[in-house]
Amino acid sequence: MTDIDRRAAEWMEAIAGLNFRPMKLDLARACLLVIDMQRCFLDGGDQGERARAIVPNIDSLTKLFRLHNRPVIFTRHCDPDPAAERSLLAEWWGSPIYEGTKESQIVPALTPDPADTIVVKPRYSAFYRTDLKKVLRSRGATDLVVTGTMTNMCCETTARDAFMRDFRVFFVADATATATDEMQLSTLRNLAFGFAKIVLTNDILQSIPTPTGDPRETL
Repeated sequence: MTDIDRRAAEWMEAIAGLNFRPMKLDLARACLLVIDMQRCFLDGGDQGERARAIVPNIDSLTKLFRLHNRPVIFTRHCDPDPAAERSLLAEWWGSPIYEGTKESQIVPALTPDPADTIVVKPRYSAFYRTDLKKVLRSRGATDLVVTGTMTNMCCETTARDAFMRDFRVFFVADATATATDEMQLSTLRNLAFGFAKIVLTNDILQSIPTPTGDPRETL
């Protein structure tokens, strides 16, 4: 068992009393969202180490969704040019991420395929001033599987916004990462209570039929 497996098992146990919604993932209407797995969030530091630890799980999910011809959508956070637009978010952190920089790039280990969609967003939510909702509806998506970083910021804000737009949200505990376990668990509790079904990577992998059509246990 890896460290992320151990910690995720503890998180799932801690939220068990809240995470009781009988939701089952409908692959035929599902989309995978990979939030902000960019160099700025994965290079260096404790946060980067935690985000790098979830790369294998996200990679497994992207391969699964592509195999079944279901949409994989990557987001990249890029702050607007301050000469053209004020961004309180960029001011808050004091370290803006600009389009075209090394920091804005998705890490090579998760390089999107040509068929994947990339959504560039200027704020925490992937729905804010983007065409994400239009893309999801055009693919007939009702179920949104959320992965990426940071759990308690862009991932949580996007999950909440998705729920408010009537998407069923499956939030992957061991494929999301943030700075501390306390922040991670706080988000999982909040989302399980009011916005999302919290799942593990293997829950999804085991719920999807194999290419030969063998049935698997559903969520």
